[in-house]
Amino acid sequence: MTFTLGPRAASAGYRLKAFDRIGSTNAEALSGARGGDAGPTWFVTSEQTAGRGRRLRSWASPRGNLACSVLEVMDVVPAIAATLGFAAGLALEAALRRVSVEAAMRAGAAGLQFSLKWPNDVLAGRQKLAGILLEAETVASNRLAVVVGIGTNVVAAPEGTPMPATSLRALGIDISAEELFSAFTDGWTEYRGIWDNGRGFAAIRNAWLERAAGLGQAVAIKSAGTTIEGTFDTIDEQGCLIVRTKAGQLVPINAGDVYFGSAASAGAG
Repeated sequence: MTFTLGPRAASAGYRLKAFDRIGSTNAEALSGARGGDAGPTWFVTSEQTAGRGRRLRSWASPRGNLACSVLEVMDVVPAIAATLGFAAGLALEAALRRVSVEAAMRAGAAGLQFSLKWPNDVLAGRQKLAGILLEAETVASNRLAVVVGIGTNVVAAPEGTPMPATSLRALGIDISAEELFSAFTDGWTEYRGIWDNGRGFAAIRNAWLERAAGLGQAVAIKSAGTTIEGTFDTIDEQGCLIVRTKAGQLVPINAGDVYFGSAASAGAG
């Protein structure tokens, strides 16, 4: 199979650059932006050899998994661009639901349920299935080139990760990276339109909270050598996670490693 855009993405004017093997789709997209690519453009590869996640962590993407990035060049400030990650999570969750239901119907089984873990993961149960990484640079005419990279474990999951990981294959969902990519590009087109350069973030926020992992549960966030514990109360209008402490204080968190439920106590140690 070959990578193709979904019909909705193609109609919206997205372009596609597909590779058999590259280091990083995010790096390729940023290089394109520096060279004058004004987007919107998708970058996808069958094998990624130097992928990365948050905090410079490596992200393994062997052949058969999905590694892709979308380049959008826009007139927004970085703080607004950061909220685009929530739209990406919704788009990927919708695509995963769609392909898992279709695969389950073919197999005569039930589809899977997925959830969104702040700030940038998609979970199946309590295991990580996908991660999202946003990067941005200022380019010509003082516009912001925003690259949203997505890595999804389709056929294999890494071992020894901070959070247990799984793959669609391990969950009994037999699909290809190409099939998921097509569905995801259509989902992206929908939720990118709702987000509307940040003007629609209220709707994105509400939809994201409906799918949020750990909402109302005990949470511990480790960041910059400190740990904040309490209850996951909500996310605010800027996308910060709001922790309600035992003293009743509402503390906004804009970055950190998040541990929910029973893992919160272990993560806080």
